[in-house]
Amino acid sequence: MYTAADPHDGRAASTHSPSMIDIGKIQRLQVIDRVDFGLYLNAGDEGRILLPNRDVPPDCKVGQWLDVFVYLDSEDRIIATTATPPIQVGQCAWLEVVQINDIGAFVDWGLPKNLFVPYAEQRWRMHVGRSYVVAAFVDNTGRIAASTKLRRHLGEPPSAWEVGQEVDLLVASHTDLGYEVVVEDTCLGLIFDGDALKPLRLGQRLRGYIKTIRPDGKIDLALQRHDKAAKRELADEILQRLKDQGGSLDLTDKSTPEAVYAAFGVSKKVYKKALGGLFKLKKIVIEPDRIRLP
Repeated sequence: MYTAADPHDGRAASTHSPSMIDIGKIQRLQVIDRVDFGLYLNAGDEGRILLPNRDVPPDCKVGQWLDVFVYLDSEDRIIATTATPPIQVGQCAWLEVVQINDIGAFVDWGLPKNLFVPYAEQRWRMHVGRSYVVAAFVDNTGRIAASTKLRRHLGEPPSAWEVGQEVDLLVASHTDLGYEVVVEDTCLGLIFDGDALKPLRLGQRLRGYIKTIRPDGKIDLALQRHDKAAKRELADEILQRLKDQGGSLDLTDKSTPEAVYAAFGVSKKVYKKALGGLFKLKKIVIEPDRIRLP
């Protein structure tokens, strides 16, 4: 995560001190002193923060600006690192439990001090060796903690979001209805089993599309677009595939959902509708074992 000062970057060129530090987040700070055990960074109202020698970039000089992650060490002192953890405060990630004691669980986030998940923040009792989707937050003592009670730390879909919008998803759990997912580190949503196209893995990151935003703020997702433009694109792709393969394709409306998804990345239902549309326009001929150009 090491970033040297850029003369064209207003943040790097600025000599103003930060007014406050965001614990648990990456931020740009200026080197103000070098000592035997590392560098000190200007932390504004917090004074100065140590960047230990193990994280000091080669040839780093006083006055240089660095992008660092700020957290608390084992003695609750504010400290910086140039390592990039898989999660920051306000984000969610799939992390493995490495320790459990009488106050909670600890997950590995790549830093010397593991990330704490109190029992009160565990939706299910956690187990060593298993991984879970957790949300990182700052607790009422000022320490960074994590939670599997995602709804407690996530909000509602932003008003600017709209149906058909492409979004980043993180699969958090599987329910009787489908897959509960974290949407853009902002809110929870649901991919119904019928919209998943194939089994998803917990902790899997993927792109999806907003299918419905309900009046109560709940949001449904799909892994394929359902708008008119998407239908036209699929029809064009089928025709192009036919041309590329000599005018014939052995993928019909009777083919398996797995074969359809492998070829075009859509559900069999969507594929059948596309074939029906092309057939009505007399752009294809549908035979028992193949489709072909007229």
